Amino acid sequence: MHLILTFPYESDYDALICDGAVRSGKTSIMSLSFVLWMMAEFNHCSFAFCGKSVGAVERNIVQPLLSVRYLQQQFQITYNRSGHVLTVQRGSKVNMVYLFGGKDESSYMLIQGITLAGVLLDEVALMPRSFVEQALARCSVTGAKFWFNCNPENPEHWFRKEWILQAKKHRALHLHFLMDDNPSLDERTRERYRSMYSGVFYERYILGRWVMAEGLIYDMMDTTANTYRPQDAPVGFKSLSTRTITCDYGTTNPTVYLDVYDDGEKVRVHREYRWDSRQEHRQKTDEEYADAFMEFMGKDPCAAIVDPAAASFITALRQRGVYVMEGNNDVLNGIRKCSTLLSHRDLLISTDCEGLLDELGTYRWDDKAALMGVEKPIKQQDHGPDALRYYINSLPDWRFERVQT
Repeated sequence: MHLILTFPYESDYDALICDGAVRSGKTSIMSLSFVLWMMAEFNHCSFAFCGKSVGAVERNIVQPLLSVRYLQQQFQITYNRSGHVLTVQRGSKVNMVYLFGGKDESSYMLIQGITLAGVLLDEVALMPRSFVEQALARCSVTGAKFWFNCNPENPEHWFRKEWILQAKKHRALHLHFLMDDNPSLDERTRERYRSMYSGVFYERYILGRWVMAEGLIYDMMDTTANTYRPQDAPVGFKSLSTRTITCDYGTTNPTVYLDVYDDGEKVRVHREYRWDSRQEHRQKTDEEYADAFMEFMGKDPCAAIVDPAAASFITALRQRGVYVMEGNNDVLNGIRKCSTLLSHRDLLISTDCEGLLDELGTYRWDDKAALMGVEKPIKQQDHGPDALRYYINSLPDWRFERVQT
């Protein structure tokens, strides 16, 4: 960790790259070092903290910084939430840190026009290359430095190939971290984080490896431990659970409804509805799908989570009085969350859901896309997994942690 604190004063380096496992402490120590360097070397300059979103920067960087007693004792440090600006002052010396979110290819326009003396890019591997390059291009003040951190992704990722593997070319100091590098974590906490991930996500977020996502996506699924026969379900489980119907909508592709019961600990997929236009040789209208939904729901009204692309179907359901939420279609994060619940055996699927079980057992990463640095599932036989992911993505983050006893 001391190398992060001394980095900005080393004339041999213009950039710092910290990658590796989650909870290794790299973001906290980097942001502290950044502020100390900024206030030691500059006055009346602008800087930037960048993340996947402004909210992520506030959570990961700004809030922890505001709680550091040493900074509060040494500086007057305030955050203007409406303007997304962190101001750090001591005496006549004052610097401003602006927050930016790099969520998509259009985000680079947000940071155009500003002149920076330094930038910290948190979770840089999750940002579009155009945004990152625009942020770096804004650092034109003499003595400016680049600060990067990230968890590993695909080994073909552009940031690994062009920055990590070419650190010397960029005069960058590359430091790799594991959870053991964070002295504030006890073994109980480390074990809790180990339990949150499986498969490729375990290798990346716990072992800190840049590995390719390949083969079966849900290789942690156990056809016994993750399934149940309807007649073996706990007595009265429906009355103790919140019911939701989650939907993946298709026109020529199959439409799938999953009947989900959630008691706050276990998620049970109890029934499914499927209509495959190709097999049935007939395509249903939105009204017909909405009628089928009402029949599937029965006399026990519940909320629906629907494929966000199915605007006309959502309208048809709302016209029937159904409370509809648009699904969060974050594919990779949804897959990670589903993997966590499957590995914890907190996601259980009725043996009556034959279509969903079959799809989960054959759901694979697109190996050809992975070779190009793009991670996505093969778009075949994925309608049940998509519907399931919409529901899992609606759950709060604490559901994906397991407290060790």
